[in-house]
Amino acid sequence: MARRLLLVSAMAVAIAGPAFSEMAPSAVAYVEGAVEGSLSGAPGNPEEGVKVMTTAALGNCVACHQVNAIPNVQFPGTIAPPLDGVADRWSEAQLRGIVANAKTTFEDSFMPAFYKTEGFIRPGAAYTGKAPEGDLPPILTAQQVEDVVAFLMTLKE
Repeated sequence: MARRLLLVSAMAVAIAGPAFSEMAPSAVAYVEGAVEGSLSGAPGNPEEGVKVMTTAALGNCVACHQVNAIPNVQFPGTIAPPLDGVADRWSEAQLRGIVANAKTTFEDSFMPAFYKTEGFIRPGAAYTGKAPEGDLPPILTAQQVEDVVAFLMTLKE
C-alpha cells in the first residue's frame, strides 16, 4: 500500500510539472539590456499588468507614460515616451530588461529600476532620516514585472 501511494505521489508531481522559481534581482542577467527568461518562472497576466501600471503604490507607469489602451487615466504622463506600439519596437526580452532596470538599455533614463535591490541609494526608513535596516525588496515583484511585460506585449500599432 505504501509503495502504491509513493508511486501515485510521484506521478502527480510529474504531471504537475516543475515548480515555478523566482529569480533574485541580483541574479538577473542582462544581455545588451535584454532579459531572456521569465523572472518569475510563470507567464505574465496582461490584466494584472494594467493594475500595476495604474496603481500609484506599485509601478504607476502612467504617471510618466501615455498609454492610449488605458483610456481612464486622469492625468496621463507626458515626460516619458508614449507606450503605444511598444511591442512593435522592442522584443519581450528587451521590454523585460527595460522594466526591470531601464538603465541597462538607456544609461541616462530617469525611470526607476523596478527589479533591483543593490547598487544604489534607497530612501530612508519611513521619512525618519535614518537608513533602513536590512535588505530592501525591489519595487515590483518578479511576477509583477512579468505582468507588466505581458500587457506591454499587447501594445502593437
